[in-house]
Amino acid sequence: MNLQEFHSNPEVTAAIEKAVESTLQQIGEDPKREGLLKTPHRVGEAIQFLTKGYKEDPEAILRSALFEEDYRQMVVVKDIDFYSLCEHHMLPFFGKVHVAYIPNGRITGLSKIARVVDVFARRLQVQERLTTQIKDCIQNTLNPLGVMVVIEAEHLCMQMRGVQKQHAMTVTSDFTGVFQQAKTREEFMKLIKG
Repeated sequence: MNLQEFHSNPEVTAAIEKAVESTLQQIGEDPKREGLLKTPHRVGEAIQFLTKGYKEDPEAILRSALFEEDYRQMVVVKDIDFYSLCEHHMLPFFGKVHVAYIPNGRITGLSKIARVVDVFARRLQVQERLTTQIKDCIQNTLNPLGVMVVIEAEHLCMQMRGVQKQHAMTVTSDFTGVFQQAKTREEFMKLIKG
């Protein structure tokens, strides 16, 4: 699903609009002020887009482009941009996802890996779960010899509020199969840093 294919639900938009109007009033704003007149509607549309991953099936995305291939070396898709909302404050976190898998007779279209990242990122998330969900989806669908996922992200809940550390980067990783061997993990890390 790309931006042109996304359609919000008018009933959901209306419900979010009411909540946003109430929130604006609670913080001392006037929802009838010119600059805020369309804000509740815009937020309703935006929230649905930013959480559209709940309505998508990431395994179906991978299965839509499965190919038999006798290739047993590492496949790496690195520097996949992502944007998500943390489930604790509903503030953005964003960065790069790096994915590797070693096929076991089947490969998938490379763009499908990036789409899987988007499906899980477009949900209320924590980075740790996002890392594991991407790994599990690829492992369960492709049944490769191993999968490894590394995510590097900045969290606005740490930068804009709380400790307010603007340059803090969070790195998470998860892996299966042959990536449990240090040598294989090291090869992947060299490839994503190179």
